[in-house]
Amino acid sequence: MLWSLLKIILFVALIALGVYGAGQLTEMQGGMQIAVAGMEFNLGPLQMVIAFVALLVVVWLILKLASLLVAVIRFLNGDETAISRYFDRNRERKGYAALSEGMMALASGEEKVAMAKAARAEKFLGRPELTNLITAQAAEMAGDRKQAEAVYKRLLADERTRFVGIRGIMKQKLEAGDTETALKLAEKAFALKPRHTETGDVLLALQAVQNDWSGARKTIGTKVKTGALPKDVGKRRDAVLALQEAKDIFDEGNSIRAREAAIEANKLSPDLIPAAVMAAQSYAEQDNPRYAARVLTKAWAVHPHPDLAAAFARLEPNESPGARLKRFKALTKHQPDHPETRMLLAELNIADEDFAAARKALGDLPEKDPSQRVLTLMAAIERGQGAGDDVVRGWLTRAVTASRGPQWVCEKCNHVHGDWAPVCSSCGAFDTLSWTVPNEGEVKMHGGAEMLPLLVGKPGDAAGVVEIVSPAQPVNAEAAPPHADYADPADEAGDGAGEDAAPQTKK
Repeated sequence: MLWSLLKIILFVALIALGVYGAGQLTEMQGGMQIAVAGMEFNLGPLQMVIAFVALLVVVWLILKLASLLVAVIRFLNGDETAISRYFDRNRERKGYAALSEGMMALASGEEKVAMAKAARAEKFLGRPELTNLITAQAAEMAGDRKQAEAVYKRLLADERTRFVGIRGIMKQKLEAGDTETALKLAEKAFALKPRHTETGDVLLALQAVQNDWSGARKTIGTKVKTGALPKDVGKRRDAVLALQEAKDIFDEGNSIRAREAAIEANKLSPDLIPAAVMAAQSYAEQDNPRYAARVLTKAWAVHPHPDLAAAFARLEPNESPGARLKRFKALTKHQPDHPETRMLLAELNIADEDFAAARKALGDLPEKDPSQRVLTLMAAIERGQGAGDDVVRGWLTRAVTASRGPQWVCEKCNHVHGDWAPVCSSCGAFDTLSWTVPNEGEVKMHGGAEMLPLLVGKPGDAAGVVEIVSPAQPVNAEAAPPHADYADPADEAGDGAGEDAAPQTKK
């Protein structure tokens, strides 16, 4: 609207300027005298300007006629296309001018102007592979999906524009929520151009949504072969897909195939935590705890995680606290300064009722990284060393508002997940979940547990057998903890109970 008003004002200003100039010329004195063949012509200032413009027009016509004359002479000399080329050059010049104007209008958001210029360019050029794309994009911008889809379908007829047509229809189907048709179109587009990054990513995401893990692995393999994906990234993503495929096979009841798939996923990416846990479980079911421990230790050395510690504990479920502390040295010797390693050592020492060693293992974590898990462990240590209820409740009160520590967070949209998944449930991105502390927003408890890893003993066991229960394992209500009865810090701080509200430790 504003631009149209400016154009009108500019046009009126030019007309006014022309009228003013003509008036000035008529009032000017003097002129020009031309003598030709004994004849004299006296021209005033205004007549001089008109004569100059007429001269320019005559020169332009002479040049055009000269070009046409050259084309006729070439035609008479045997060049049958000389005259047609002469007229085609004019049409091409007009067509490309309209095409460029259409592209500029499309970039400026003037969809109607872009469609009109595209139609004019098609009239002069006859190049639908150039003009149809502008028309389709302008129709999409104007909200006319039917016309856009019709134009994209016309692009399918030409081998050179088939990929563009398929991709355009695919995007429309995605916007309409028709994922099944979009998946078929993505497969066709990917077959035409396997190196196209966007199409490959869309196909992979759609296959993941449809739980087509086998097809997704083939897509990853093709992307790696064609160089569209680095080998290390492709190997990692193939491991993620193999892991999810193993989970589906396990749900189907085929435990043998599931074990093989889990072990394959771990071999593809040893640092993938869920794959390491499932592979260790598979080795344990095959009565091979040594390989299971090796898998978990290797993963822990790369990235300590509570699920790895829980899986390592399940390898020997009936050992004493002292024996467990000794066996866990295979894990804790790796990355000893990592917060997860220090919290694990504190838990093990609390289970062994060595509260001084547990406090030493935590070190300065309560000051530098006061997560809910750290503060809850400090409450248990204080209770074990005979501190009063006010001290214990003080630690639990701090835990109420403290960070819950690392969670599975999507690197793309920052959505927090309770458990690891190959695809983000919020944005649909593939392999974007990482174990890190969320920046902001709602924090979900890992595995749905009420607290972070707990130490739970078995009732009636004189030897004081303990078990590390990770967040991935819901706490068994029948397993009343004789060594450390952890309660939710929010409950502890809110009810103001006395001795019964504080963690109890077996003496």
